[in-house]
Amino acid sequence: MSAPDDDVRAAWRAAHVAPLWESPTAHKKDAGPETPTLWPWKTIQPLAMGAAAINSPAAIERRVLSLVNPKPRWAEDEATLRNLAAAIQILLPGETARPHRHSMNALRFVLQGDGGVTIVNGKHCAMSERDMILTPAWTWHEHVHRGTEPLIWLDVLDVPFHNFLGTASFQPGPVRDLPPQVEDAAFSAPNIVPDCPPGIATAYSPVFHYPWSSIEAALQTAPRAKDGSRRVRYVNPLTGGPAMALLDAWVIDIARDAETTPFRASSNAIVSIVEGHGASRVGEETVTWESKDLFTVPAGNAVSHRSGAARSRLLVVSDREMFRRLDLLSEAWG
Repeated sequence: MSAPDDDVRAAWRAAHVAPLWESPTAHKKDAGPETPTLWPWKTIQPLAMGAAAINSPAAIERRVLSLVNPKPRWAEDEATLRNLAAAIQILLPGETARPHRHSMNALRFVLQGDGGVTIVNGKHCAMSERDMILTPAWTWHEHVHRGTEPLIWLDVLDVPFHNFLGTASFQPGPVRDLPPQVEDAAFSAPNIVPDCPPGIATAYSPVFHYPWSSIEAALQTAPRAKDGSRRVRYVNPLTGGPAMALLDAWVIDIARDAETTPFRASSNAIVSIVEGHGASRVGEETVTWESKDLFTVPAGNAVSHRSGAARSRLLVVSDREMFRRLDLLSEAWG
């Protein structure tokens, strides 16, 4: 059998067809899961402070350092991990990041500082260390820093997923056409939610601010898993499901010198170390971490976490909900 000559290949190109048997991906054995990537806080924090000296949010849309996968899948791949884009954002005292909105879902987890406020669809959400603030798809949001020290937080968005689908869209301010809102206090009673008026979205949580104090209290009473860990999830109080349509997040509490049961999923995750030090086994790799470090757990890897000489808390942000909705989610323990 002879190989196609130049004239044949030219005809294929002109007709926009290609031989499947020469595809680099079709009918090939699975190469196995990607390996994890670690971003140590001792490296990232000085870089964030350095970025603050280079430009101002008044001149650019956002002062952000993206966490980019060191093994991109194509030339313009800016994802941190498959469907997830993570970044470090910083505001100095007195600064403001002007309002905008977009089709992508985003969450903000404060790594350092307090005194900030994120205004989401008109609701003022305080930003203190370890708080989480949601900015779901098409919610107007701006950041204002009223504190005295630099404010640094983790952003996680589903940008790569939208880029792939062609649904990534952006709209600058000024803020307009705000939907009706219900104050967070209406959702503060356990097991009771208000009978919300028409127009209150259920695709995402009507509560945009999740203070760490609430997570702390929930962890104290959460049941222990077989491996001794406690886990709590950020949810939409109106549905009991994930706080946003395509992003899921939870916190794992691990006692000192304890290890979690290995877990494997078809979804991807980004882990932020809230407190403690230890190591995680991700597939065949071991990631050693301490407070405020960040690392990835690519799909298909079995992952277990071991705490050091003190208790550890880990924030996990996942694209799990994308896979569940598409009936592609598989999960296994042990």
